[in-house]
This record gives sequence, C-alpha cells and structure tokens, in this order.
Amino acid sequence: MGRHPMGELVSARVLAFDTSTEALAVALQIDADLFTWNGPSGAVASAQLLPQVRRLLQQAGAELRQLQAIAFGRGPGAFTGLRTACAVAQGLALGAELPVLPVDSLMIVAEGVRVAQPGAPDDIDVVMDARMAEVYAGRYRWDGAHWQVSRAPALYSLDGLHAAWALQPPRCVAGSALAALGGRLRSGEALRIGADIDRAAALLRLAQQLWIDGAGIDAAAALPLYLRDKVALTVAEREALRRAEHAA
Repeated sequence: MGRHPMGELVSARVLAFDTSTEALAVALQIDADLFTWNGPSGAVASAQLLPQVRRLLQQAGAELRQLQAIAFGRGPGAFTGLRTACAVAQGLALGAELPVLPVDSLMIVAEGVRVAQPGAPDDIDVVMDARMAEVYAGRYRWDGAHWQVSRAPALYSLDGLHAAWALQPPRCVAGSALAALGGRLRSGEALRIGADIDRAAALLRLAQQLWIDGAGIDAAAALPLYLRDKVALTVAEREALRRAEHAA
C-alpha cells in the first residue's frame, strides 16, 4: 500500500479498482494525495477487494460519500474478476449516488508502460494471457495527452494474432502473455516489455482522464467487457491442446 503526494494537481476524488487479472489493483485519490495497493487477485478477489477499499479510505481519512466517482477495470479479462469489479462498483456507486467510470483493462498496461518506460514507442500492443492458448490483445497509441485505441481489444488465438501482426507489425508489445507464452508469441522485432507495472497508479490516471472527459455513466448502466463465450475445454480439446503443447 502506498501514499503518493501529487503536488498542486487538482483532481477528482476517485476510488478505482481492477480485478481483471491475477493481480488486484486498488487506488484512491483524495485532493492531492494518491493511495494505492497492488496484490494478488484471482480466486480471492471477491474476498480481498472490499477490505482493501476500506483500508484505503481509512488511510485517507475519507468516506465513500465524499468521493466524486468510482472507476473499475471493465475488461477484457477473467469472467469472475470482471463480474466482481463491476458488481462492487455498482453497489458502492448506487449506495453513494456516484457515477461510474469503466476503464479499459488492457489500456492500464499501456499506461503503466508509458510511465515506467519513458523511451518506449508511442504505439503499444497489449497482450494479456487468456489461458487455453489464447490472448486478449489491443493496440493503443499515445498522442501526447490521451490514449487512442488503434485496435480494439479482442480475443485471439495465436495464429489469429500473428495474422493481424503480419498485416500491421507491432513496434512494442507488453503484457502477461509474454511470460505465459514465451517464444510461442512471435512479435518480430518489436520491443517486448513484461507486465511488471504499478497497475493501481496507472488505473487511477486513466480514471482521472475519463473524469475530465466527462465519461462517467450511471452505475446501473455499467457492464464488463467479456470477450470469451466459451470458458472451458472439453476433455478431447484439452487432450488435443496437451499434445500440441508437447509437440511444440
């Protein structure tokens, strides 16, 4: 858990959290102070999220009704994690009569890389491990003030992603799929950057930009971005995948 003074920057009072990956990110900004927490998520996200929210509010000496908005990572990502974040955001926002800011979970990685790696290209392909030999991927471009979506987040097989990259080669690739898939993810000459970023701080910066842009919505209208219809493989498909991985 961290507390970071933000100087004279005037920002909205925002609570933000993301449970789309194996890492749980929670952040809170009150006036000029930023409070963050990054930790494990996965199956424990539902048990961890609300206690961490309470801890950050206590650390800041703030109450929920003093906030101006609640932001959540809308996905793409794991179904349970996305539903958890969306449901908690809706519950807290409805109770406190606050708007909700849905944040692109892949863009969190791009924003984290921008700050952690100042020399990285302005075009970043984010590739997150989606299990079952698939990836969530999107392409983002930093224009000097905002992130622009060059290729919307989608679920790809490796062959599908490689085909897309053959048409438009990436300049920089970042995200958890790099470690999960290693050499199976063929990114050519692109700079490869792992997923070791401050997700909570990156999430909150994006939430603040959404607030400035007037992107808040009614809590009842908040929805997760879930890209996978099929959440499990059959026995035959698992065996075929095992044989393919063994051959590779």
